[in-house]
Parts: sequence; structure tokens; C-alpha cells
Amino acid sequence: MHKTACTDCPLRDCSLFDRLTQSELEFMLSFKSGEMQAQPGTTILLEGSSSPQLYTVLQGMGTRYVTLEDGQRQVINFAFPGDFIGLQASLMGEMKHSVEATTDMVLCIFRREDLWSLFRAHPDRAYDLTWIAAAEEHFLGETIATLGRRDAIQRIAWALLRMYQRLRALGLARGGSVPLPFRQQDLADALGLSLVHTNKTLSKLRERELVRWTDGMLTLFDKSALAQIAMTELEPAVTRPLI
Repeated sequence: MHKTACTDCPLRDCSLFDRLTQSELEFMLSFKSGEMQAQPGTTILLEGSSSPQLYTVLQGMGTRYVTLEDGQRQVINFAFPGDFIGLQASLMGEMKHSVEATTDMVLCIFRREDLWSLFRAHPDRAYDLTWIAAAEEHFLGETIATLGRRDAIQRIAWALLRMYQRLRALGLARGGSVPLPFRQQDLADALGLSLVHTNKTLSKLRERELVRWTDGMLTLFDKSALAQIAMTELEPAVTRPLI
């Protein structure tokens, strides 16, 4: 398949991501070893494995989940374009969760063994990796706080608002809607709710003409009202590193 050069990366045009210096860009050209296409349902990283590769999501979306003792799947969050995945296995020896393609995906591939050259030769890029890990921890902490302090309608309002803002910042909004290809069951799992409760809560938001989520597209009609329900602030997306 055609390999997208880092100089032509479509994500670099998104205002969500920090600009690379020329030296960083040249390093990324050598750091990237290839690309991978994944169809829906493909396992990209497997819980308990030690992958020799790291990935940046170039296109498409995925689901991160853990497998429970009874064999059921528990969704923990989602993977969007620009996300760097596999770092956990590089630093902890093995993946503590799995990543599965939800849509058709294209991923940039990096060799795990080359990660150490990044730390040695490019401390700015190493700092970016630290930032990504810290941002992931912060998001998980915010999610835990959501599970502990928000009721069902507040949780769902918070999650839909956060995902809408992220996808809009990626330039994926079309006519006020963004693609959201996940199942209601996936959202329910991630928010610690039953599917029935999630469905009823989404219906309430739809009846109040705040949200429409159908055919894989999400539309928010009143973000301020949704933020009020979610007990959060409408804040601009924070720019983030792109690996």
C-alpha cells in the first residue's frame, strides 16, 4: 500500500496538534517504518502481549477494552486519529488492554526497538511521549471521577461532549455532525451503565432536542446546555503532540 510521508501527513494540518520543527520532522521520517490497514474487528494490540510495534492512528477509530475473568469484554475508552497506541507494552512489558479496529483504519507503524533512540537523540520528542502518557492518565482520572460523581444523564452528556469536541478539532465535522461509529453498548461499558439505561438516557436527550446519534453520526444541538447537564465547562481543545 502507499505509505504516507510524514511531510504529507493530513493530521499535521489539524490545529489540534503541535507543529513539528524541521529536525523533528526529519527524525519522524526515519522513525516511521511503515503503515498498516485494519478492517473493522481486527485486533491491533492484544492484552497480555508484548508487541514489537507502536502505532499512531492515521485514519479511522478503534476501541480499547479489557477481557474480564468470565470472558466478557469491558470497554475502557476509544482510539481516535492522532492517538499513539502501544506505549504501555514498551514501558510495562506487555499490554494491559486490547485495541480493536471499529472502522477501517490506517496506522503508522514504529519499531519498539527504535523508541530508545528517540529518548537519546530527541529529548523534545521524548517529552511529547511523556505528555501523551500524562494526558491519557488525566483522561482516565476524569473518567473515574465521572463514574463516581455523575448520574447517567450527566455521564452520557459529558462523554458525548468530549468526543464531539475531539472529533470536531480533528476536522471531521460535517454540517454540525461528527462520525461516531461506536455501539451504544460500547458507550454503556465505558461509562459503567447498562445498555437499557443508556438507551433510555439517550432518548431523553433526544426528546429535549439536545442530541441526535444515529447511523454512526453524532449531532449536538445545544452544547452549552449539554455542558451544564454534564457539570463541565465548554473549553477549547488543548493542542497536543503528534507522534
